[in-house]
Amino acid sequence: MGLTFRRLADPLQARQMLRMKEKVHQIMSDRGGIFAGDNPFDIARLWLADAEQSEPNDPNAIALSTVDVHGMPNARMVLLKEIEANAFLFYTNYQSQKAQELDQASKAAFVVHWKSLRRQIRVRGVIEMEEGEKADAYYASRSLKSRLGAWASAQSRPLSSRASLMAEVAKITAQMGPNPDRPPFWGGYRLTPVEIEFWADGAFRLHDRFRWTRNGPQGTWTTNRLNP
Repeated sequence: MGLTFRRLADPLQARQMLRMKEKVHQIMSDRGGIFAGDNPFDIARLWLADAEQSEPNDPNAIALSTVDVHGMPNARMVLLKEIEANAFLFYTNYQSQKAQELDQASKAAFVVHWKSLRRQIRVRGVIEMEEGEKADAYYASRSLKSRLGAWASAQSRPLSSRASLMAEVAKITAQMGPNPDRPPFWGGYRLTPVEIEFWADGAFRLHDRFRWTRNGPQGTWTTNRLNP
């Protein structure tokens, strides 16, 4: 990538432009600083930790993208609950529209953008359910009202009124008591990536982008810097 600078009569302005050119060259040639590391999941954890200190709320909110049986794309915000050793984990109702699309395609993508940091992470990969002890443990960690709400909500399906939803919550509360089990129609999804891109805002729209790719969920990662 080349930058062209016109000759400047003002020596101070010329020095400033030269320093800018040197800074741009350094940024565009090295993967260091916030991008440094040999494991993209470690980098993602560090960025999320930074966001937890600066975002006003929900630093783990991701825009999850799926496609339906006709190839029509869809997107919605969900909360990322864990960055595992080799995957990203979130939870939802298995009867929801997003779950149906996840099941039929077995692939998904998400992006998380932090305005306070001017950074984002973009992920694409394959999907599998998490219905075991980890899902049970996460469900048990939720507030009682959230656990009861998971039973009461027929997610993504038509609802006649909020009053009818609250009536269902009251009925479930009476039936399930203070320690409800995890619903069989509610649990986790694990997205195991084959591509992760880290993006950070750069001066003059010369953003930094590093893409990690591999030939399958257990493949070896390779990295490339991308043009802004």
